[in-house]
Amino acid sequence: MSKEHSFDVTAEIDKQKLKDAYEQAKKVITNRWDFKGINPEFNYNEKAKVITLTCSSESKAEAMFDALVSEAIKRDISAKGIKETSRDTVGGGNTRINVTITDTISKDDAKKIVKIIKDTKLKVQASIRGEEVRVEGKSIDDLQAVMKALRAEDLDFPVNFTNLK
Repeated sequence: MSKEHSFDVTAEIDKQKLKDAYEQAKKVITNRWDFKGINPEFNYNEKAKVITLTCSSESKAEAMFDALVSEAIKRDISAKGIKETSRDTVGGGNTRINVTITDTISKDDAKKIVKIIKDTKLKVQASIRGEEVRVEGKSIDDLQAVMKALRAEDLDFPVNFTNLK
């Protein structure tokens, strides 16, 4: 039983689920009674991975952001992948919230993951491969223990496991 098993640690977010969450949040907000007569604006730029929420007051813009995060969580998208980057007051007293979608692991974050894996002292190897970390080992139980250890850590980015072989 010397066969190697492996999996990849990524921060990837399912784009279709995110789009569905965005569309549902728009519906929820436009149907709420406290938004009647108000024109909330949602703008999703898929290439830039930015969602812009604009509304007449800060509390309404905050409600839009909460609806977006809530719908994303319902679709198993980590709230850590949806981050508010700026909150501005724009023309007419409107408030704009810029939300960034994080779906990649930076080099520093990958190094954190490797360190966490090494600290488990399990017989596995971790290697950084671009925007993901490959974890290899002979025992599937060791790989599952690594997954459990990574889930237990309070990382500031989403962690997903793919390609378990």
